Amino acid sequence: MALSSPRLRAGPLAAVVVLIALHSALPLGAQPDPAFEPRPGDTRTQADYQEQHGDIKFLKGRVEIVTDEFVITASEANYNEASGDVEAHGNVRYRHLTRQEDLYAEKLSYNAQSETGTFYQVHGIVESASQGGPRLLSTDNPFYLEGAIVYKAAGHYTVHDGFVTNCEIDNPWWTMRSPNTTIVPGEHATIRRGVFRLRGVPLFYFPYFRKSLKRLPRQSGFLTPNIGHSSRFGFVLGQSYYWAINRSYDATIGGTWLSDRGSASRVTLRGRPTKNSFFHSTFFGVNDRGFQQRDGSRVKQGGGTFQLEGGGTIPGGFRGIAQINYLSSLEFRQAFTQTFDEAVISQVKSIGFISKDISTFSINVSAVRHENFQTVQKDDKIILRKLPSLEFNSRDRQLFDGPIPLWFSLDSSFGLVSRTQPTFQTRRFVQRGDIFPRLTSSFRFAEFQFTPTFGFRQTSYGQRREEGSLQGVNLHRGSREFSLDIAPPSFQRIFEGPKWLGARVKHVIEPRIRYRFVDGIDNFDKVIRFDERDLLTNTNEADISITNRLYAKDATTGAVREVASLEVWQRRYFDRDFGGALVPGQRNVFSSTIDVTPFAFLDQSRSASPIVTSFRVMPNWRTFLGWRYDYDQLRGKIVNSSVDSGWRINNLWSVEAGHHAVRTPSTLSAPSNQLSTLVRLGDFNRRGWNVALRTNYDYRQTIFIYNATQATYNTDCCGFSFEWRRFAIGQTRNENQFRVALSIANVGSFGTLSPRERMF
Repeated sequence: MALSSPRLRAGPLAAVVVLIALHSALPLGAQPDPAFEPRPGDTRTQADYQEQHGDIKFLKGRVEIVTDEFVITASEANYNEASGDVEAHGNVRYRHLTRQEDLYAEKLSYNAQSETGTFYQVHGIVESASQGGPRLLSTDNPFYLEGAIVYKAAGHYTVHDGFVTNCEIDNPWWTMRSPNTTIVPGEHATIRRGVFRLRGVPLFYFPYFRKSLKRLPRQSGFLTPNIGHSSRFGFVLGQSYYWAINRSYDATIGGTWLSDRGSASRVTLRGRPTKNSFFHSTFFGVNDRGFQQRDGSRVKQGGGTFQLEGGGTIPGGFRGIAQINYLSSLEFRQAFTQTFDEAVISQVKSIGFISKDISTFSINVSAVRHENFQTVQKDDKIILRKLPSLEFNSRDRQLFDGPIPLWFSLDSSFGLVSRTQPTFQTRRFVQRGDIFPRLTSSFRFAEFQFTPTFGFRQTSYGQRREEGSLQGVNLHRGSREFSLDIAPPSFQRIFEGPKWLGARVKHVIEPRIRYRFVDGIDNFDKVIRFDERDLLTNTNEADISITNRLYAKDATTGAVREVASLEVWQRRYFDRDFGGALVPGQRNVFSSTIDVTPFAFLDQSRSASPIVTSFRVMPNWRTFLGWRYDYDQLRGKIVNSSVDSGWRINNLWSVEAGHHAVRTPSTLSAPSNQLSTLVRLGDFNRRGWNVALRTNYDYRQTIFIYNATQATYNTDCCGFSFEWRRFAIGQTRNENQFRVALSIANVGSFGTLSPRERMF
């Protein structure tokens, strides 16, 4: 199975090679006189004056030689009908009919049969196929080239003392000149002693460079060097090599020298062993000399990360997926990652599973490792393992039909689990088995929809907690569960809508009620916590929610869309201490709380959860606003709030802003109060100036924990990008970075600012 090409950062010299390719396989609009439609081997000559001696035609004045492949015009030409040789002089123009070439020369010596020859003092335009992706700067300008001599022979071209550009030729931004370039059309090109100039100023010299000319190039070779500077790393110099192993596998191997810290290495390997399988793996590591502090000592923050993702089909109808992630330390991630979003992630999860569906049943075998770093301190982390876990489940399967139908569903699992953290560690393998069968029915009464569910759960553990210590004694937990979902009739009304919203507007009110009762769990404090299965407690609760939705109908297309919604819900607890599981004065997390809100709120006996409100409005594709918050009536304030908004003012301007705050007591969760903004003017391919600014401000620390400012200026054929970034992540990282990139339209970019890290 063939691999698609990776998004390589092609250098300016790579650009040139593509530009110089005279025979890019693209259609040309130029056509000869329609009165003559040559077939293969046919040739027509036309001139003001023609004279023939034997096989040679002497042509003068508005000469035109036409075949099924090309058209040659000139002031004078000699054509040998037997050998196919053409000698043309004065205002020579060569147009190929199946490949996009339109070249001018002072003199041409060419053989029409073998398509070999020599062009003298050549200039012209050649359209090229882009080798980039959606984040490649593009232009409609054709490639312009000039050369003293161009030889064509044996399926390749040799260009002497020439240059190319795809800028406006009157005042080109960039050119690439080389005394010797060898081109194999559709395959590759080799440039020797090439010089890249920007506004006439030489910037780069390459003694030797080889570049693929394929539409999706997979040519082995060195990538553009990475050069930059950081206040924390010093001078940065990196180089990578791309290895196209074969049709189904490739690898990228690279290293970076950090003058103040040491060296970094990165290896990426990917492949498609079969049609229905794939894998992609990456390793990144830093051999760190350490960050020098004011007292002269060094703090080493080196380490490594590894990611592997793969999947495929297995004989017998099974499907397998694997996602393996390894991180040596949270400090390493915060110190060396190049994105803020990744730097603040403190979890690492690896999972591999094999599954198969049979009717309503499913079989899953999985292995899971979940690592949660508490701080940047060594070994301050919690590790949960399931090695392995077997699940046999069934979604709702109908047993009886009729006025009161009945469905059966099942969740069951058996696995070997373990938990490791600084305060305690379980056995390496703790057996845990769980089975949860349920019966569900549904019926209507007086416009109300009732859905009752009955079930029981049995769970067994091979180890238990006993008075703060772990005991190697089995533990059995049994529970009975009943739930009733009630869907009252919804209320709706249609109004005449304003023109800016739609022809019709519908307002819908949807109330919902759910009651749930769980009993039989009297040993919650003895259960070791591995995942959500172990958070089950006794409960007697009811949910009440009401949702308002606003729909708009377009008068022209008839399309209906939701423009606004407001949902409010709360859970009432009739068992205030959850069967004795509640421990006052500390953070309590139960299955009855995590599906109400992701923020912990239970540190005392209470009869209700906070009131949760979710509001979202999107009147048009340019504007959106979302606000989700928890109002805790016991504390008399909003304890958690998350606001996200965006406004695309026009096709150029856009603004995004978000505010996230946690105001619960520290016993429940760490308080936070942060504001994020993103302002953009322009887009990736817009000519002229394009500017973007992103900030993350922490009100509690009164500092910007992340800033990034990018400015890009795009010409008709190239672009210049500059970016300044600042990280302020606790004591781990306080750094300023300056990054730059030069983009060549339709070819690629090089520099320290990679396309995937840009803000547009």
